[in-house]
Amino acid sequence: MEYFDSHMHIDDEKFDLDREEIIKKIYNAGVTKCIDIGCDLITSKKVIEIAEKHDFIYASIGLHPEEIPQTEEEMWITIDKIMELYKTSKKIVAIGEIGLDYYWNKENIELQKKAFVKQIEIANELKLPVSIHTRDSIDDTISIIRNNKIENSGVLHCCPFNTELVRHGLEAGLYIGFGGTCTFKNSKNAEKIVQIVPLERILIETDSPYLAPEPLRGTRNDSSNLKYIVKKIAEFKGETEEKIANITYKNAKKLFLRGDE
Repeated sequence: MEYFDSHMHIDDEKFDLDREEIIKKIYNAGVTKCIDIGCDLITSKKVIEIAEKHDFIYASIGLHPEEIPQTEEEMWITIDKIMELYKTSKKIVAIGEIGLDYYWNKENIELQKKAFVKQIEIANELKLPVSIHTRDSIDDTISIIRNNKIENSGVLHCCPFNTELVRHGLEAGLYIGFGGTCTFKNSKNAEKIVQIVPLERILIETDSPYLAPEPLRGTRNDSSNLKYIVKKIAEFKGETEEKIANITYKNAKKLFLRGDE
């Protein structure tokens, strides 16, 4: 089976000592395409460097809500610098990780919203999909995706198991990304949410090095663990693992690579 990891962070410092070994490991495990996701200017540069070095790795650039600068002026400057990177590489296939996160910081909510909307607009201009992060911010996320057209689709990455968010995401033409959290024994509504998302709108991801799936929860995650996520989705859907791997591969290829090899 072949797998497509639609969201990983192989650029993360947790891989600094053995990054090339892990990249070989994940490819040998059947992960023949994956997207390394930038979160700020530094990591967006780094994901491009890694993608340029490895044929099967692609890059996404953006400003994560946790990385919003302290002032609005700094924020606009940072977003401009990140988006200038698009001119430097043909391996950039998405804008993200963008979105809202009120778990760590509720003092800059308005800045987060402005950054989210602006990056959707930039993605529309560049004809790229978006990778959306949402944590403790479901209502505002729903409001933004309803009121700001996302012209080239995208994904609700590591999607919270919230029926309303998923419903509005699907109505907005988005894909739903499932990762290690759907395998957690204490995840509420995981099976219900997976069952209501059509097969043609499901993506799989690791968000590595974070959120390792059961039975590896608590360890450093990497893309070779996609098999556990595929197994759980297949169980929830009553399908074979091979079918889930194949359809999610095709879905990610359609969204991010526009069908190109």
